[in-house]
Amino acid sequence: MNVNPILPGFYPDPSICRVGGDYFVVTSSFEYFPGVPIFHSTDLVSWEQIGNVLDRPSQLHVAPGLASASTGIFAPTLRHHDGRFWLTTTNFADVRRGHLIVQADDPAGDWTDPVYTAGAIGIDPDLAWDDDGTCHLTWCFPGQIRQAAVDPDSGKLLSEPRALWSGTGLAHPEGPHLFRRDGWWYLVLAEGGTDRGHAVSIARSRLITGPFTGNPANPILTRGGTEHPVQSTGHADLVELSSGEWAMVHLGVRPRGTFPLWHVNGRESFLTGIDWADGWPVVVEDRLAVPVRDNAFTDEFRAPPLHPRWISPGTDPRTFTRHRPGGGLVLAAGRTADAADCLLAVRARDLHWLATVDLAEGDARLTVRIDDAHWVAVERRADGLAARMVVGPLDQVLATANGIGTGDALAIRAVAHADAATFRAGPDQLELGYLRDGEFRRLATVDGRYLSTEVAGGFTGRVIGVEALATDATLTRFAYQALA
Repeated sequence: MNVNPILPGFYPDPSICRVGGDYFVVTSSFEYFPGVPIFHSTDLVSWEQIGNVLDRPSQLHVAPGLASASTGIFAPTLRHHDGRFWLTTTNFADVRRGHLIVQADDPAGDWTDPVYTAGAIGIDPDLAWDDDGTCHLTWCFPGQIRQAAVDPDSGKLLSEPRALWSGTGLAHPEGPHLFRRDGWWYLVLAEGGTDRGHAVSIARSRLITGPFTGNPANPILTRGGTEHPVQSTGHADLVELSSGEWAMVHLGVRPRGTFPLWHVNGRESFLTGIDWADGWPVVVEDRLAVPVRDNAFTDEFRAPPLHPRWISPGTDPRTFTRHRPGGGLVLAAGRTADAADCLLAVRARDLHWLATVDLAEGDARLTVRIDDAHWVAVERRADGLAARMVVGPLDQVLATANGIGTGDALAIRAVAHADAATFRAGPDQLELGYLRDGEFRRLATVDGRYLSTEVAGGFTGRVIGVEALATDATLTRFAYQALA
């Protein structure tokens, strides 16, 4: 069975398109800025992030704070039509404006400022063009899938919205994607909610406008009620390969620990093969082998711009960072020493990992975060360290140490749970400490369940980042690596 994601870490709701021998995938980003990471591959297995589609304040409005957690960008669709790339998505922070549409000649370059589809209220939009060139916008409205013709250049609806299909009867039909094969239009949906009952269903019609008839074998993919290590599979998009074969990308989670299981890295993107039988797609899970990805990196911030992996919850990272001549990144001070709100972060991408931070000056913290009410950190203030944990209204300093110098790196690692053989095991343990002479020195240990989606709620996963405290701080090195 294929258990390795093509995009490990918090990269949910994948949408894929092919241009010649090149494949491109985008995913949701929720409250984080920049939004909609975009990846490129030539083999469907090895993916490189080439940018973020929404990387300017004029394109993306998000806000910091707990109230904004899991808002922002929901379920984009990426398509290539008539020589241009098109992307549509919903910014839940601006949901009443309708869906947004942007376009670009180069997917790694600048995308246009968005236009909005006023009158099309909901989430998870899709774009598809019929033979006569009419563009159709399809989206999720509570309980049903709707569709209208649209001018993608202006966002103006050209027809009244109409119901298209309501799925098979499972909860929350959403995430529609339309594609064409052998004279049929296929409508693929996510159903069952985005938890353990998540599923992929599909219907077809001779016309893009329907009526659509469901596959008698629906759902074509679900892991509900199984012991497969990848659960909550759904929200799929299909693509025809340059060879004429087909493949499907979808989200899933990797829950761990004992009952009821917890997932911590968010919903990730996976890959399956597709066969066709009697005009319907059949999932072939193991056709496209996905190896374990090496996600290690070291960033010494030698020159702008920031790598596209860097994100911030509700804030453009460029507003509080600046590169220092000769190397290093200056982080502007947070609001107060106890409530910094400018986190420069990356997604946690492995089951077990080590992250370390070298600081040249200033007080700062290395943080692992789900949202503003669920995080742990190692904080440096002068020559002292504190291991701190926030879970809901509880804010606790777990341990302290003195005599810490600038040569001692802040460090957090995620390791296997020490009680894995008991019924009390969480998904992992977070060890908070520092490195001295290359040796990890632990201050405190936290059960990883407290930084899981099952505890925090929402649609995101863990991020690891750095934030300055009462004064500016200079970050000279951030290193991340997987642990065995």
